[in-house]
Amino acid sequence: MRRQQTIAEILDIAQQVMTEEGVNGLSISEVARRLGVQPPSLYKYFDSLMALYDALFNRGQIAHLAALQAANEQAEPGLDALHAMLDASGRWSVENNPIAQLMFYRPVPNFAPSDEAMEHSFAMAKLERGALADAVARGQLGPGADSDEALRVVSILMSGALGQTIANEPNVPWGTGNYSSLLPRLIELLRAVYPPDTEAGSRTKAASAGPT
Repeated sequence: MRRQQTIAEILDIAQQVMTEEGVNGLSISEVARRLGVQPPSLYKYFDSLMALYDALFNRGQIAHLAALQAANEQAEPGLDALHAMLDASGRWSVENNPIAQLMFYRPVPNFAPSDEAMEHSFAMAKLERGALADAVARGQLGPGADSDEALRVVSILMSGALGQTIANEPNVPWGTGNYSSLLPRLIELLRAVYPPDTEAGSRTKAASAGPT
């Protein structure tokens, strides 16, 4: 129990250092200084700076995935859920800026997350892929949107909006700035790339309405 508490404290301090000094400003010596111990003491918990980055990456992925899961559960399946998850992702990323940079933009040379840390990223992609499939099933998008290609399109659109926000408006609440407020337009772009089959959409609505 005490070991886990110490690890959590180290990670909290490391995140604070990155907030103040930038993601590349993290060092074992600075974390040790703030913790009030000598640098070698930290190696009992993390055997290298890269191991510390990996733990931060992993913790961030867990928290980010939880935010997306909560948004998905509260939304209607399909585009509403996709929009809600992207919105939750952007808000979480702005509120956890240095961790988001580590997770999505890889600013640390030679850092590669472990397979364990990446598992949560795959779970996130599965959620978004499911929302795309639901959108196709509901006639909100065309059949081509039920694909890994469409998931990559979503990733490109979202990373652009998030990257511009983090770079140019890092202190502006998500959804209110020049870039993050355009998220609904990204959904419109997705419809333009994968236009819905209007006939299928009509059939879906009729089926939902039931017999008259």
